[in-house]
Amino acid sequence: MKPLSFQLRMLLTLGAFLILLEVVNLLTGNSLNQFGVVPRSLAHLPYIFTAPFLHGSPSHLMANIFPLLLFMWLSMQWGKRTFLLATASALIVGGLGVWLFARTAVHIGASGMVYGYFGFLVLAGFKSRKIKYLIISVVVAIIYGGMIMGILPTSRFISFEYHLFGFLGGLIAAWYWAR
Repeated sequence: MKPLSFQLRMLLTLGAFLILLEVVNLLTGNSLNQFGVVPRSLAHLPYIFTAPFLHGSPSHLMANIFPLLLFMWLSMQWGKRTFLLATASALIVGGLGVWLFARTAVHIGASGMVYGYFGFLVLAGFKSRKIKYLIISVVVAIIYGGMIMGILPTSRFISFEYHLFGFLGGLIAAWYWAR
């Protein structure tokens, strides 16, 4: 039997970790959500690194987990270094953008990262000018292009700000590192 690739092991581990974290959060009355981003609160600034792992409900997690893992896997096709830079860019630009400019609320969820990888994937193929990557960009844009509406304010309970700034972080990563 062939061993699982590093990429697949990492994705399965992350998926299991997110589910376990959600179970713990549920059992503790969503007490972990205090580690979300509260805009312009210095005490919450470090939580730009924890907020993407937290979700408000199991349905919130389920809405994020499949596109997150799929987009991560697709982003890994550019190589480990570019994947890590794209991840850092989405995490930091997304988190800081929310911390600086978002509405006052506790912002949590992996959707900022989903949108970060989405932004990366849509632009990176065009920046690389390689057929393999261009095909990934075109397919992602066609299948998931409707996600772009998520960067607009549609519900007061959805952090469009995380979507917007995560997306910008992904575009920045593609612009600089998707060669």
